[in-house]
Amino acid sequence: MTDWIDVVAESALAEGEHVVVDVAGDDVAIFKIEGNLYAIEDVCTHDGAEIASGELDGDEIVCPRHGARFCVKTGQVKCAPAYEDLAIFPLRIVEGRVQIKNER
Repeated sequence: MTDWIDVVAESALAEGEHVVVDVAGDDVAIFKIEGNLYAIEDVCTHDGAEIASGELDGDEIVCPRHGARFCVKTGQVKCAPAYEDLAIFPLRIVEGRVQIKNER
């Protein structure tokens, strides 16, 4: 799929908050960090569980199940037990609305 999908108002997210939305069948977590928005797949690459409910530590999300850490900005894995990066999604703001592209 290559179309931009309108998912949420930009104003719905305060600093440090997140929301999980469905983007063409994938759960995507949108985080607001230092005034910027980032979109990652809401699936830990270690065991397939959701990750968005984990603790946000700076720009890293900590998996609530086993403690794997990932950079929300890049999807890069930061510590075991995960070894694969998270999928990230292109994101843009159009007229105050967050839009995401699911290229998978």
